[in-house]
Amino acid sequence: MSATAVPPLVTWTGRLFVVGSALFMVGVPLSLVPALPPLASAATFAVGAVFFTAAATCQLQLARRELPARARHAIAFWRGRTSDWVSAAVQLAGTVLFNVNTIRAAVLIGAGPTVLDRAVWRPDALGSALFLVSSLVAMAPEVRERRHAHVSLRSTAIGWLNLAGSILFGASAIGAYVIVDTGRQVSLVWANVGTFCGAACFALAAVLFGRPDPVDSAVAPRPEPTRRPSTPV
Repeated sequence: MSATAVPPLVTWTGRLFVVGSALFMVGVPLSLVPALPPLASAATFAVGAVFFTAAATCQLQLARRELPARARHAIAFWRGRTSDWVSAAVQLAGTVLFNVNTIRAAVLIGAGPTVLDRAVWRPDALGSALFLVSSLVAMAPEVRERRHAHVSLRSTAIGWLNLAGSILFGASAIGAYVIVDTGRQVSLVWANVGTFCGAACFALAAVLFGRPDPVDSAVAPRPEPTRRPSTPV
């Protein structure tokens, strides 16, 4: 078996998303180790968000390259040929908010509930919402046809994994909300489970995205054998 050739930008998009997702997964157990300072996990999340932004930037560039020349200056959400670009742009905006969220979380360690909700939780919640919107748009057949041309056999799986990851990130954001009266999160369990499992979904989707569909040479059409002229009896 061989693999369909893909542009290097596609490969890098998948790799960057894998690294970013892996760092988010690692950040969860780091935050649960009492012996480690909170900055260890906070810095891990912050670096992971940078990789997410780099990957989303690559995906936006890929989506723009797929646009016809005229459509590059007339982006419209409701057009199938531009909805891939819109999905990628919304996703990029979500990653930028994750940058804000994770950097502030690292800087504001030990701050009060009101400060954390305003400076840390709000960009997290909005970023998760944008990820969900992006994933929903990316489920459209027109988007998957353009974005997953090199992995058409796994396009549906990639779409559902990204959607599941976005939903889990949203659940994590809800669980991470700090109640001002008590100073505790709504659900520390959901905050951690949602982050870890959501990142795992993104990582698996990125692995599938970065690896092109195999081409089985055994099913390739074979040339017809040359017919020999019949020998007279």
